[in-house]
Amino acid sequence: MPEDWRKASVTPVFKKGKKEEPGNYRPVSLTSISGKVMEQLTLEAIIKKVEEKKVLRRSQHGFTKERSCLTNLMWSLLLWRYSRPTWTRSSTAYCR
Repeated sequence: MPEDWRKASVTPVFKKGKKEEPGNYRPVSLTSISGKVMEQLTLEAIIKKVEEKKVLRRSQHGFTKERSCLTNLMWSLLLWRYSRPTWTRSSTAYCR
């Protein structure tokens, strides 16, 4: 990728609180359209390969298509509900 496409202009954007405090700003990165298009094409190619090669398990939630932390929580609740009478062990990790 060309160097110009990778450069970004970082601008502080006020969130809330006192404007005098630097912690009340968040950085916003403005990048070139060409860089964003290239990034999206690269991401799509990587996702396609990961799906074709079945790198991720079906139990993977978060950062995958149609699966999120919310679907993980819902699946875990169902798992706990139906494994409770038999006292089967189950473990789950949550993301924020």
